[in-house]
Amino acid sequence: MLVIGIAGGTGSGKTTVVRRIMEQFKEKEVAFLSVDSYYYDSSHLPLEERQKINFDHPNSIEFDLLIEHVKQLKRGQPVNEPTYSYLTCTRQPETNRIEPRKVLIIEGILCLANKQLRDEIDLKVFVDCEADLRLGRVIMRDIIERGRDVHKTLARYEATVRPSHIQFIEPTKNYADIIVPQGGENIKAIRLLVHFIKQHL
Repeated sequence: MLVIGIAGGTGSGKTTVVRRIMEQFKEKEVAFLSVDSYYYDSSHLPLEERQKINFDHPNSIEFDLLIEHVKQLKRGQPVNEPTYSYLTCTRQPETNRIEPRKVLIIEGILCLANKQLRDEIDLKVFVDCEADLRLGRVIMRDIIERGRDVHKTLARYEATVRPSHIQFIEPTKNYADIIVPQGGENIKAIRLLVHFIKQHL
């Protein structure tokens, strides 16, 4: 199994890169895991406390479970990927059954932040994007998808997103085999990644 890890800052275009790669393959050729699915459940906390969680800190991710799932897929065993709601900041009772494929793509801002997970990844990719573009995308996403207003989004950006990006996410660029500037708009880089996967297949 070829394992590709795609990291990058919040709003950098990682999801677009993954989508454009996966569009080039049949459904049963490539499996996908989102690091976001592995946020710890916070249902034991009041909603007000849950909304203060720093989702950009490595301690917010249950890496042990994610790594175990990657290893299971490598062994040819299906896994039940958790689902997570940003609206309630809790894990949901539903899970996604992920079948092992010849290629596994793992995507998330902290995808390269954990050494044990990095050791399971064959090709490490960092999607790079200027901070002002990322902030604009974060504002739009948080308003449309996560029920936040502009003031809350900007306050969260200043308090946790920006400092965590500088401390935990930006340094993982040093682990990348490939850096993709301009995110999902970089068609040439996406073509290179698709070609690399097709060679493996």
